[in-house]
Amino acid sequence: MLCGIAMGYLLRNKNTRIVSRIITALIWLLLFLLGIEVGSNPRIVMGMQTLGIEALLLTIGGAVGTIIFSWLLWKYVSRKEASK
Repeated sequence: MLCGIAMGYLLRNKNTRIVSRIITALIWLLLFLLGIEVGSNPRIVMGMQTLGIEALLLTIGGAVGTIIFSWLLWKYVSRKEASK
């Protein structure tokens, strides 16, 4: 991580748009490999129904929490800008 920070510091004035594309491709590759790993694990596949319900609840909770806190932040920022 420190090497990455140092490289970012050294390359801060350079055009590094390609890095974003490489990172996106690597994230997609990691997600694909994670899917292969999960699909090949019999314990996970057998417990998919239970995991599915928990995942659904976590997803809904995360989405609702994000919406609420984004709305509160928007209200806070709007109020600050209106008072300027």
